[in-house]
Amino acid sequence: MSKLRGRSQVIRRPRRLRSSEAMRRLVRETRLSVDQLVYPIFVKPGQRIHEEITSMPGQYRFSIDLLANEANEIAELKIPAVLLFGLPEEKDELGSGAYDDHGIVQQAVRAIKKAVPDILVVGDVCLCEYTDHGHCGVIRGESVENDESLEMLARTAVSQAAAGADVIAPSAMMDGQVAAIREALDEEGFSKIPIMSYAAKYASAFYGPFREAADSAPQFGDRKSYQMDSPNIREAIKEMELDAEEGADILMVKPALAYLDVIQAARESFELPIAAYNVSGEYSMVKAAARNGWIDEERIVREMVTGIVRAGADIVITYFAKDLARKLK
Repeated sequence: MSKLRGRSQVIRRPRRLRSSEAMRRLVRETRLSVDQLVYPIFVKPGQRIHEEITSMPGQYRFSIDLLANEANEIAELKIPAVLLFGLPEEKDELGSGAYDDHGIVQQAVRAIKKAVPDILVVGDVCLCEYTDHGHCGVIRGESVENDESLEMLARTAVSQAAAGADVIAPSAMMDGQVAAIREALDEEGFSKIPIMSYAAKYASAFYGPFREAADSAPQFGDRKSYQMDSPNIREAIKEMELDAEEGADILMVKPALAYLDVIQAARESFELPIAAYNVSGEYSMVKAAARNGWIDEERIVREMVTGIVRAGADIVITYFAKDLARKLK
C-alpha cells in the first residue's frame, strides 16, 4: 500500500464504473429499446393454424383467423412493427400470388390493421415464396431476368400498399427495384409509404431455417447471381448508395451477426436509418444450443442484439423480439 501511495501517477480505475448493476446501467453506452424491434410473422392459408416451424422452435405459421390474437400480443409488448411473409395456396412460374389483391399477405395486412390499427405492418416484397421454381424473379431458361422481374415486384408493392401496409420492404435484390417500386407507389397515390430496402442482402448459409418456414428454397441452382457475395463490403456500400439514390427511406443489412462490419460501414456512410435482420439461422443456432444447456439463452440474446445495435443498427428485425420485449419493459 505504501508503495502505491508513493507513485507519482494516480492509478486509473475504470472498475469504479462497473461496481454495481445500478452503476453499470447508469453509464451504459449502448441501450436496447423495444422501440427498435420488428417481429417477423409467417402466414399461410387455412383455419385455426398455429403450426410450429420445426427448425425454428418457438416460431409459428399462422392462419389469417389467428392473426388478431398474435397482433394484440405483439402490441401489448409495445413492439412497434411486424414483417409479413406469406405462403400462398398455389405457386406458379410468375409468382402471381405475390401481387394478387386477395393474396395471403394482403389478407394478413388487412386482418392485422383491423385488429391493431396502430401497429406498423411491413410487407416483404419478393417472389421466391410464390414461384414454383423458388427464385426471386422471372425465369428464362435458368436465368433470373432482372428487368422483367421489376414489373412483378412493383405490382406486389402497390397491392400490399392498397391492402394497408405501412412500409414496403423489397428483398429480391434486383437492380433498380427500389426505383421501380417508388415510381409505381407514387403513381398509384402511395407517395407517403416508405421503402425499407434489403439493400445489402448477402447470399448466406444463415437463411436455411427460413426456407423451411416460408417454403422458399430454389428448385435449381442458387441465388448467388443476384444476392451479394459474402466477402464483399465495398459492394455493399455501392448497393446501398444506389438504393438511397433511387428513393429508399431505410437501408437494411442482412444477415446481421456475420456482417457487423457492414452495419458499421453503413452507419458511417449514410444518414438514413439502418436496419439489420437477425436472421433465422442466427435464431435457430441459439435455440439449439440453449436447448442442449450449453448457453444462457436470455443473456446470449441480449448480448447478440446489443452488438447489432452497437455496430450501428437503428432497427433490428429479430425472431427474439417478443422475448426481448418482455425483458425490456
